[in-house]
Amino acid sequence: SRSLTRAGASALLLACAWASALAPPARLARAPILPRARLSAFDTSARAPDAEVLAPAKVNLFLRILKRREDGYHELASLFQALALGDTLRVWRLPPSATDSTMEIVWDDGAMGDGAVRPDVPIDGTNLVLRAVNLFALRAGLPQQLLHVELTKRIPVQAGMGGGSADAAAALFAANRLAGYPASMAQLREWGAELGSDISFFFSTGTAYCTGRGEQIDSLPPLCPGQPITVLKPEEGLSTPTVFKALDLANLSTEDPDSLLQAMTRPGGLLQPANFVNDLEPPALVVVPRLAVIQEALRTQGWPVVMMSGSGTSIFCIGKPPASSEASQSGGPELAGWSETLRCGCFPTSFVSRAENDEKLWYGE
Repeated sequence: SRSLTRAGASALLLACAWASALAPPARLARAPILPRARLSAFDTSARAPDAEVLAPAKVNLFLRILKRREDGYHELASLFQALALGDTLRVWRLPPSATDSTMEIVWDDGAMGDGAVRPDVPIDGTNLVLRAVNLFALRAGLPQQLLHVELTKRIPVQAGMGGGSADAAAALFAANRLAGYPASMAQLREWGAELGSDISFFFSTGTAYCTGRGEQIDSLPPLCPGQPITVLKPEEGLSTPTVFKALDLANLSTEDPDSLLQAMTRPGGLLQPANFVNDLEPPALVVVPRLAVIQEALRTQGWPVVMMSGSGTSIFCIGKPPASSEASQSGGPELAGWSETLRCGCFPTSFVSRAENDEKLWYGE
């Protein structure tokens, strides 16, 4: 079965209490100055936003590439998990005199230190956030509600953590909230798929088994809510097409994804390295060899689980080195803020979920 049973979910809570005791400290450096990119003259300080929602990052706890399809896409099977680390969308209704929706971006990426990458993200109608706002009105059959969106970016870019997809999903949800919830979560999931494969995931509970191109979502009961996890983002970035270009289909894992799902969702499954498989990791390590050096350093320090998420370059750790390890005795590299030793931004965070039985609640609410 692909579904995590309620009894199994209850048993997991007991296992999670033990796993949570192995958590790294939750400290994160913040940038003292938040650079902005804006075109709008809208004054966000004049009044409180009409809606404020989290756009959670995601990691792939496992990722199997099953085959290359006739349409050129790759068939995959992956366990997605949402994280408390995320961007924030604050949304204001614009006055009747406005002619178009607008947005601005605030970069809160101090944990990346000198390795911070701030790409030239468009803030006009081509941005996924404003496209999502416009698509909502079109699909819901409503008059276009003009909005101003302030997007605070914390999810590292070129990290394989779904930042852009999360922002679009959060924009769809916020637009639905401001319109009085005319659309169901199932409809928002369907509309999100029109904008990108990963967007649909964020309308699950935050834990989902994803197949097809990633757009087929089997939402599961939340997996170990609050489970600590630390994400490291190297200063190097990677694009998904570059990783797929280096993928050798003859050397994929042979692990059955349904078996991986069952193993991962058993009590203690999140601390078993054998359950963490990512078919995109080998080609990513070829393209950026330093990723392997970082992973080896973390494993040498005694971290139980170390794996790259998605197409990279982010690497996540679950658990903590045992008290007898070299890392615990010497202090090891501190996995919070910027690590000069690893040349990575380090983000201590945790699993986050969305209420399964209330479509008016979003992540962290």
